[in-house]
Formats: sequence, C-alpha cells, structure tokens
Amino acid sequence: MEWQQLEYFQTVARMQNMTSAARAMNITQPALSRSIARLESELNVPLFERKGRSIILNRYGELFLTRVEKIMEEYQAGRREIEQLLDPERGEISLGFLHTLGIRWIPDLIGKFRESYPNVRFQLHQNSNLNLLHQLHSGEIDLCMSSPQETPPNIHWTKLWTEELFLAVPVHHRLAGTKSVALKELKDEMLISYKEGYGLRHIMDELLHQAGISPKILFEGEEIHTIAGLVCAGLGIAILPKTEGIDEDGLVWVTITDPDCNREIGIAWAEGKFLSPAANLFKQFVINTANQYHKTKSNNQT
Repeated sequence: MEWQQLEYFQTVARMQNMTSAARAMNITQPALSRSIARLESELNVPLFERKGRSIILNRYGELFLTRVEKIMEEYQAGRREIEQLLDPERGEISLGFLHTLGIRWIPDLIGKFRESYPNVRFQLHQNSNLNLLHQLHSGEIDLCMSSPQETPPNIHWTKLWTEELFLAVPVHHRLAGTKSVALKELKDEMLISYKEGYGLRHIMDELLHQAGISPKILFEGEEIHTIAGLVCAGLGIAILPKTEGIDEDGLVWVTITDPDCNREIGIAWAEGKFLSPAANLFKQFVINTANQYHKTKSNNQT
C-alpha cells in the first residue's frame, strides 16, 4: 500500500465522482481507477458502490475512511511539528551541561539568547561528563557543554574557556593561611571528590597522578555544593573551581601552583547527525559569546 493510494481514496470518497477526483488530483481517470482497484485488492474488499455517475462509500469504505482521515491528520500534525522545529525562531534545543555550569553560565547564556529568539524552547539535561557524551552520541541531546576528557572521535568539541581549579580547605586547616600550595603536599590529606565519570574527577585523578599521589578519598559526590559543604564541615579538602552560589563560610580557597590546575569547558555535538537550525544558532551564539568574553577580559588585563 502506498501513501498516494490513501490520498486518492480520500479524494474520491469526498467528491463521489471519479472524473472530478481525477481532475482535482491532476491525473487521468484510468490511472485513478487502477489505483482504487489496487487498494481494494490489497484490502480484499470493495470500498465503493456505483450509483449512476456517482460512486459512494459502502460500509467497508466508511470504516476505512475514518482510519485514513486519522492517518492524514496525524501526518499533517507531524509535518507542522517538524516545520516548527526547523524554524530557527520557534524550534527546540536539547542541551546537556555539567552540574557546575548550571548556576551561572547556562542561565546567562539561555537568557541572552532568548532576548533575540524568545520563542525557542529548551530541554535541559544536567549530567556527568561521560553520560553527557553518551547522550550526545545516542541523539538524546543536540549539544552539550562539557570537558574534553574521553570525547570519542565522532564527537566534535570546541573549546570555550579555561577556568582555574583551586584547593578548597576548611578555615582551621593547616593550609588555610597559605596563598599557594603544590599538590605533592597533599599526599597525607583526606580528599572529597566527584564520583567516577565526572569530568572534575577525571581531571583530579590526572593531576594527582602527575604529582605522584595515590588519593585517599573519603567521600564521592555529584554536586559541588555538597562537596564544598563537607569541606566547610572539616571532613576533608577538595579540588574545585570557584563557583557562584557556594556557601564560603568556613571555606578557604588556596591557589595550586605545581602543577597548574585548570579545566577546559567547551561545546560539543555529534558529527554527521542532523542539527536543527535553532540548535545551530545557539551553538554559534555560545561560541561567539565565549570569544567576546575572553576578548573583553584580555583587553581589561592589558
């Protein structure tokens, strides 16, 4: 059965005249008659009865027309939804991002983008770095803002900015009064860290490995606020980015000098997979915004 057969059947059923229906469909009457005959043969029942020059639906045809009209309605609704998604000013973007970006960066970026495109909708997904890349690969999300660690070859990742990582210690810790510290000085410390699969955990493990330290991890968490809270409570120390919204009472930030501790944040998408116009617009907006931010920051420092 072909889609065209359903369109022909619906038109004949409405017009009740083969000649008029053929003219409306811009085909010959014999071609239309053959199409209806093939449809009846496939269904194994007649769909019309002839009355003079007109043809009318029999009870099988009436039953089938009800289903065909529902199919046509769903088809048209699907087309309209796709057209809206392909409209860069009315589309939908599925965006994944690291938990630490949800406090400032993501709200700011989406808010500024919607000033120009107020009708674009967002589906937001917070996850670990590794899970974000899996979601991107599977097509569950369009874009993600993540670190480059463990990025597979079919994922394109573009750097947006670099942020410094600090040692977060309780106010009464022995290092609280120092301005800087080398990682090798932490060999006997109890660490509070992210769980496996999180970008910051991967970065911390690599840095400690470079310093020749086998970490003593007391607690593994998923949220930076929880980790910072445990540090404030004096339960350990952590390697974290300075993040807005953290309660810093009882916490001191110490600069790490050896080795340099940073993490890169970028935007990623799956190569070879369809990216809607709205998603493409947002991707370029994020890249341009990050470039402008760093250009302004560089000018202010000179």
